[in-house]
Amino acid sequence: MNKLCQWVGLLILLVAGGCSESSTSSESQSSQRPTLYYFTWSDYVDAGVVAKFEATRGVRVVVDSFSSNEELLAKVQTGMTGYDVVVPSDFMAGIMGRLGLLAELDLEKIPHVQDLEPHLQQLSFDPTNRFAIPYLWGTVGMGYNSEVVTEPPTSWEALWDPKFSGRISMLNDEREVFGVALQTLGYSLNSVDPQAIQQAKHKLMKQKPLIKAYTSEQFDQLLVAGDVVLAHAWGGPIARAMREHPSIRYALPQEGGMMWTDCLAVLASSRQQVLAMDFINYLLDEEVALATSQRLLFASANRHVRDRLPAEIRANTAVYPPSDMLTRMEWLEDVQEAIRYYDRAWTELKVQ
Repeated sequence: MNKLCQWVGLLILLVAGGCSESSTSSESQSSQRPTLYYFTWSDYVDAGVVAKFEATRGVRVVVDSFSSNEELLAKVQTGMTGYDVVVPSDFMAGIMGRLGLLAELDLEKIPHVQDLEPHLQQLSFDPTNRFAIPYLWGTVGMGYNSEVVTEPPTSWEALWDPKFSGRISMLNDEREVFGVALQTLGYSLNSVDPQAIQQAKHKLMKQKPLIKAYTSEQFDQLLVAGDVVLAHAWGGPIARAMREHPSIRYALPQEGGMMWTDCLAVLASSRQQVLAMDFINYLLDEEVALATSQRLLFASANRHVRDRLPAEIRANTAVYPPSDMLTRMEWLEDVQEAIRYYDRAWTELKVQ
């Protein structure tokens, strides 16, 4: 019996040793794979899309997320992020390029740059795609519950309507929020005039008691839950909310509103720049871009995607704005030194 126990014990040790060696070998192989660090918006990543890239390239992709352009910039400026691919919005891509934070792109390694929508080519913040390539795009408008907001809002001024006090949300985004106030006052959302920015701040302070929340991540769910009935919003999340609650609608203001594009870029500090550009090209591939657009309900920068989407998505103005609105909208731009006026005014607004 003792001998039998000894043999069983030896067998267990051998099996355990083999498993341990196999596990160590597997971990070693995983650690030897090239690793790409991807820093993007919180809802942008599809695990299946990332897994396919990992499998076909024999690499590992580590994803981290941010909720505002300011958060992205602050983290990258620490110089200790280790990120490779980042997704700044249009104006932030311009800022990061000017600050030397982005690597110059080798467009021969990103052939899908040739597939961009016409209105996303030669944009002012980077006309030659030296540092950044548009990825997804859309508009900023107003999401609303038509069961409560029975008259479709036609102006940003609806966001100041006391009838909806405590049931209005604004994006938690400095430039977006000030852009709304500036447009209601007749200014460009890119104004660098300190007096105009102060006027916008005073108008936003009058609005603040009406606000349920400043949020860039939950406004669609607040609408669905009925906690807010009117939301300053990006179109894509509103389009997704429409699927859950058919009474939710989207409106673009008569002042023109805003157009945006989130871009794919490589950090100058990246240790995997060639792999990073391959990843960017992969995300812009028509099939990958189609799947991304269908999931997020944001318009893809790849012009071939639009015609392949279901008709109800193409017709949804929260995804694709009417063509006559495109010329009336403004892009957020890098206001350079004037950003200090915005920063100060935003801080004063939030601590009020």
